[in-house]
Amino acid sequence: MKKSLCVVGLGYIGLPTSVMFAINGHQVHGVDVNRKAVEMVNAKQLHIEENGLQERLEEAVDSGKFTASLEPTEADVFVIAVPSPIREDKTANLDYVKKATESIVPFVKEGNLVILESTVPPRTVEDVMLPVLEETGLTIGEELFVSHSPERVIPGKVFQELVDNDRIVGGINEKSSEMTRDLYLSFVKGNIHLTDATTAEMAKVIENTYRDVNIAFANELALISDQIGVNSWEAIKLANYHPRVNIHTPGPGVGGHCIAVDPWFLAEIQPDLSKIIQLSRNTNDHMPVYTAGEVESFLKEQHIQDPKVALFGLSFKANIDDQRESPSLKVILELVERGISFSSYDPHIKENVASNQTQSMDEALEGADIVVILTDHDEFKQLDPAHIQGKMRSRLVFDTKNALSLDEWKDAGFLTKRLGDSKNG
Repeated sequence: MKKSLCVVGLGYIGLPTSVMFAINGHQVHGVDVNRKAVEMVNAKQLHIEENGLQERLEEAVDSGKFTASLEPTEADVFVIAVPSPIREDKTANLDYVKKATESIVPFVKEGNLVILESTVPPRTVEDVMLPVLEETGLTIGEELFVSHSPERVIPGKVFQELVDNDRIVGGINEKSSEMTRDLYLSFVKGNIHLTDATTAEMAKVIENTYRDVNIAFANELALISDQIGVNSWEAIKLANYHPRVNIHTPGPGVGGHCIAVDPWFLAEIQPDLSKIIQLSRNTNDHMPVYTAGEVESFLKEQHIQDPKVALFGLSFKANIDDQRESPSLKVILELVERGISFSSYDPHIKENVASNQTQSMDEALEGADIVVILTDHDEFKQLDPAHIQGKMRSRLVFDTKNALSLDEWKDAGFLTKRLGDSKNG
């Protein structure tokens, strides 16, 4: 049975989710506080980058199944997909979730379902959302149904994973879970696992914390390898041939709205019982500092005076435009702190939002002494060192993502360095 939906939040999760429901026959009304984003959606224009989103957005809007505005409307189902960031003190900021829930209260009616998709600390549904929803005057669990179904997708592959990935549904009661499951069966081909809301919240935070801890382990291996004459990338690859080993890869830090944020949710609620989690977070948070230090040392080793650094890659992962919690931005802050001149370039970010950013790769390279690869975009993997060298003052390259064939760069006359690889250079 097709439903009417009101989706609050039209960002990296809310917009693709809205479009998926719409092209699968549901009537969807999207809501966002960003007027420009709303106007662009209604005009079938993208304010975020995601493979396959443009054609699906056009289909949804042209069919009349998808509209957007600044205010919610009545609906059968309300989906909340707003940010849940952390504050400077690493505590969860749930203001967006609370305000989004408050915004739908005047429109909620008996029999409705409210779904939280945002990744949140355990007990957010119980302690933050339900007290607000009680203001509707409806009996929670009998007249109004509530669940948590966290997104489990990766930018760049959102539509594939919305369909194929297993999904967790945690309702405040069995009927809430079943209603949510039936809705997502509109397009989900993966298994849908039913549980309670708090367990669903915990499961999603566990998923991202596992990855953060794994990356911290890889980063420690890189730091050790830099000291003992080992290529950590090769060593990790070889170790992963073991059938029960799956080590992630090192890099200049961890970004994104999930992996760099969610572990702090557990650290906040149980600080004395989350030692490994906190150590891993601190390890990964330190990597931009380490990266900037390695850049500075490399330049000093070559006795380069008044150096200029060309930073390539500002998004937190390859082939997307998402800069949330990107370690590249933290590397920039470290270079500023050290008084090192730099330019920044990212082919996926079409507006200059970072310090000294340019839309021209050649302009970023002009007069530079070193190219630092911070994101492994496909465009960077295909760089021609012969073209690059003609734009630069000196010929140094530092690859923090193992994106380049450094032998080719050496043949072109570059001095090379790879994060976590003291055999190279």
